[in-house]
Amino acid sequence: MTITARQAIRRPLALMLLSVSLLAVSTPLLAKELRLGMITPPQHIWTQTAEQFAEVVAERSDGGLTITLFPAGQLGDESAMFSQMETGLLDMGIMTAALTSQREPSIVGWFTPFLFSSVEEAAKATETEAAQQMLDNLEAKGLHAFGYTFAGMRHILMRDARVEGMDDVAGKNMRIIPFAAMNTWWRAMDARPTPISLPDVYQGLQNRMLDGVDIDLDALVGSGFYEVAEHLTLTSHMAFPAVSVMSQATRASLSDEERQIIDEAMAEALAWGIEAQIEAEQRNLATLEEAIDVFTLENAESEFSEANQAFAERFGNHPLIQAFQQQSAELIDAEQGRPGR
Repeated sequence: MTITARQAIRRPLALMLLSVSLLAVSTPLLAKELRLGMITPPQHIWTQTAEQFAEVVAERSDGGLTITLFPAGQLGDESAMFSQMETGLLDMGIMTAALTSQREPSIVGWFTPFLFSSVEEAAKATETEAAQQMLDNLEAKGLHAFGYTFAGMRHILMRDARVEGMDDVAGKNMRIIPFAAMNTWWRAMDARPTPISLPDVYQGLQNRMLDGVDIDLDALVGSGFYEVAEHLTLTSHMAFPAVSVMSQATRASLSDEERQIIDEAMAEALAWGIEAQIEAEQRNLATLEEAIDVFTLENAESEFSEANQAFAERFGNHPLIQAFQQQSAELIDAEQGRPGR
């Protein structure tokens, strides 16, 4: 082969290598996509929290990491999504503490009746050692937990008449979230807990299949339940947190830099979500006070004492739940300058 022929072969090869090099410089590496699932609809505060997280991750990774959100149970219910995370099929989730407690039983402590009177108080309890230990215990379940965020406090919405004591819910069909803590509390009041899905509640109230709902103000206003049930009793009988988690298999696949970006972005998003929810509580209450009968049950804790005792008898002997209850009460009392409980 002549020199000229060799040069003819090398020249296209050189041009091709140059083109590849220029393309590599001008085109970013393919982004790494992480999938995050949740059961809440797009307007819910937890979905908005996930959106905040995704935006910060994309910005700080220069597009190298993207978070694709799957709200409203698009990937299945929470049990299905937990199974997907534990096997590495789903990367992340913002999951109700109610369902998370099926993997770490101590998380039931968050639903201790009347431990907190507001989202602010519940948020302070995330700082306790016991609350952090609950998250650490999820590591043994194939999950890495980042932290907590909150929906509103739980109240009682009734179709026909306000609740002023236990007798007013006895024999009533009450929609609850189907997990042990809430079921135990309502059954102790001789109510009939009815675990239907949230999208079916409106029709259930309208067709009188339901007499009432254990509900937070966010879901109440967002779903328009006040159109078919006009009596709201403010009780703040339970907090309602969510836990942000990641599959350990996914976390192990990330670089140290990627893990740092995700950790920092999630911490900021969870904090944002808590503050946004605190503000939303007041807006939602103002909306409802203009639309329906809103009654504050000042002595709710004593009125529901039998139900509170039933919760304590079933869950109160768990050492970590006991520690959480004590640490939370001490922290809140110290913050507010109250004598210890």
